[in-house]
Amino acid sequence: MNSNRLGLFMQDARHYQMTYLAIFLLTGILFLDWHNNLLDYAVLIITALCIQSAGMIAVNKYHGGWWKSALITSLGLCLLCKTGSLQTTLLAAILAIGSKFLIRFRGKHLFNPVNFGLVATGLITQDSWVSPGQWGSHLILLLVLGALGFIVLAKVQRWDAPLTFFIVFGGLMYANVVWFKGWEFGVFLHSITSGTLVLFAFYMITDPMTTPRHRLGRVLWISLMSIISFVLVTQFYFYSAPIWVLFFMSPLVPIIDKIWMSPEYEWVSEKNPIIQSI
Repeated sequence: MNSNRLGLFMQDARHYQMTYLAIFLLTGILFLDWHNNLLDYAVLIITALCIQSAGMIAVNKYHGGWWKSALITSLGLCLLCKTGSLQTTLLAAILAIGSKFLIRFRGKHLFNPVNFGLVATGLITQDSWVSPGQWGSHLILLLVLGALGFIVLAKVQRWDAPLTFFIVFGGLMYANVVWFKGWEFGVFLHSITSGTLVLFAFYMITDPMTTPRHRLGRVLWISLMSIISFVLVTQFYFYSAPIWVLFFMSPLVPIIDKIWMSPEYEWVSEKNPIIQSI
């Protein structure tokens, strides 16, 4: 019986995502003094589940795994979204989940929900932000979390996404910091090992529903995103640039999917393989 349950758990890649994000969040609460934000986390999770439930009922697509996508989104917001008030926190969850139902193209949502929630809330309220500094300098911890991220990617078959990002963005940063400026290797390492970048690389740009389906298209898309992010970070000191660049490059995904055609990714449910884009 236990082996059957474990088998069902391992079939669905979303279970890996939930576990990974939950470990990340628990690590922050236990070791990085995030316990002061527990109320915000509760608001994000409860609101996301409520809006997802209402949306599923509205479109008449209610199924047993409806809560998984909402929980993944809310955990992502817990890790990345900092706000000045509970009202803004509430809005972030509403916009993130709501975007999946309201902004769609050819039957699936266009934006990564967490990415949309972060950017849209910031644009509307100017009361939310992404704080790269909240992760501290725990390099070993981030490397461990990165390794766990690769386990998730092996399940969703998107290992090429973070690899491309770190090769292109990391390579450009290395050339700029070490070769051009002559700074120590440790400065470069610090610049590419923030928790925000780890989450961006292992969670946002690996989303199988909102990133290019074909590997070549995905690699080219992420490479362009990495180059633009590098310019914004180094020339304009815009350290959350990758998140904003992803937002504005998401509308290109349907075009890339049309040029390089590939089957849609399938979330495997506990009973049958089905495509679930909500």
